Amino acid sequence: MGEIKRLCDVKVGENAVVERLTIHGSMRRRLLDIGLCGGTAVECVGRSPMGDPSAYLIRGAVIAIRACDSRGVIVRGK
Repeated sequence: MGEIKRLCDVKVGENAVVERLTIHGSMRRRLLDIGLCGGTAVECVGRSPMGDPSAYLIRGAVIAIRACDSRGVIVRGK
């Protein structure tokens, strides 16, 4: 299977699967609420012109997540 990296390192057009969350507090709760938990498939579908935030396809919805928050999501590339 693919290499382990942070969600912020997934390039546009790449797919990954969430391994675990290392972020804590209210942002962890928000990410869990949108379905970003272990085993979830994620695709990076775009980045803003300045590079932050990035848009991810998560469970059929496109969600924008800032790089500082996506650093706390560990994924495995497909």
